[in-house]
Amino acid sequence: MYGKCTRYRVKGIPGVKDRSFEALQDAKTWLAQAQTDARRGEFVDPRDGAISLKDYIATHWWPTQSGDPSTIERIEQRVRRHIVPHLGAQPLNAIGTEVLRHWKKRLEKDLGPTSIRLVWATLSSVLQAAVEDRRLGRNPCRSSTVSPPAAAPGRVEAWPPERVLAVREALPDRYRILLVIGAGLGLRQGEALGLSANDIDFEKEVVHVRRQVKMVRAKLCFALPKGRKVRDVPLPSSVAQAIRQHTEQFAPVPVTLPWDDPTPAETSVEAKHRRPRTYNLLVTGRERKAINRNYFNSYVWKPALATAGVIAPLDEGSTDGARVWEPSREHGFHALRHFYASEELEAGESIVSLARWLGHSDPGFTLRKYSHFLPRAGARGSAAIDAIFA
Repeated sequence: MYGKCTRYRVKGIPGVKDRSFEALQDAKTWLAQAQTDARRGEFVDPRDGAISLKDYIATHWWPTQSGDPSTIERIEQRVRRHIVPHLGAQPLNAIGTEVLRHWKKRLEKDLGPTSIRLVWATLSSVLQAAVEDRRLGRNPCRSSTVSPPAAAPGRVEAWPPERVLAVREALPDRYRILLVIGAGLGLRQGEALGLSANDIDFEKEVVHVRRQVKMVRAKLCFALPKGRKVRDVPLPSSVAQAIRQHTEQFAPVPVTLPWDDPTPAETSVEAKHRRPRTYNLLVTGRERKAINRNYFNSYVWKPALATAGVIAPLDEGSTDGARVWEPSREHGFHALRHFYASEELEAGESIVSLARWLGHSDPGFTLRKYSHFLPRAGARGSAAIDAIFA
């Protein structure tokens, strides 16, 4: 080739774009490597990896993402807040272990280990897609020399019954049944907020967990429970009695919300799937609408925790009127679910049954999470040793 700055060109390899070189030896080296990689189906053209991470995400990765709308929203937040601002201008093939080490150190200034692991997993999925698109030779997030922080050690702790009862008494009458549902049935917060009067079968003593109220882009909608799995949960007589008393004082209210995704539909299929549905909700707010969990947590749940002495009272004067509570993640509504699991295991229920009632797809996960609640753990093993050495 006699064009400006180039004299030799490699061409004619199936699936490989032509490439020009100034030196003959460079062209021969490229030719040999390209032919070998092409035969193995492993050829990656470095020119395809020159696209910036931001452009790759916007053009090739993000448009292909699908799944639960609330999950997609959380992924979008991680990309927008923690990935694109720091790494977006980098070409894909320039993101190596050194870049990741600097990025990890920057994240550690603002995020905890758990949050960093989630952001890291999101970036890893982006780069793995680039590998499978033949834009990268390997995923640097899977390198052995740099990795996200280890998961924080610790185990789930259950509230004592006295605390459960104290928080129930501190809640307004309208919302007390939510605590009974959480602690007595093990429902997640969204499932408790989406429970309908028609889901309670008093004769068969069972509760059908069929939906949740979730928030997508600051709007409420109905959706299937987490993991899109419906289930049945045994109904204790005390919980049934509490539900009857609640419905006598606060009649169920028909509430209409979109299904699964409140954003406008773009196709007729989406419009049919997302069409609004109406359910007689067991618990609603004072305006007879579905409860916004953010409002409930800040203005109902945490004040009750403070009244019960679980967390410190709110010092509004020191925050210019803003409702900023002390960090209390371990005392969220999910603590009632841990209480339910601990009580069921202490009573001798099996891990398999508990996993089904909690909506866990893998009983092994339930065992790993709650095994320390099993009654008299190690007692039989100790008795066997005593029989030998006593």
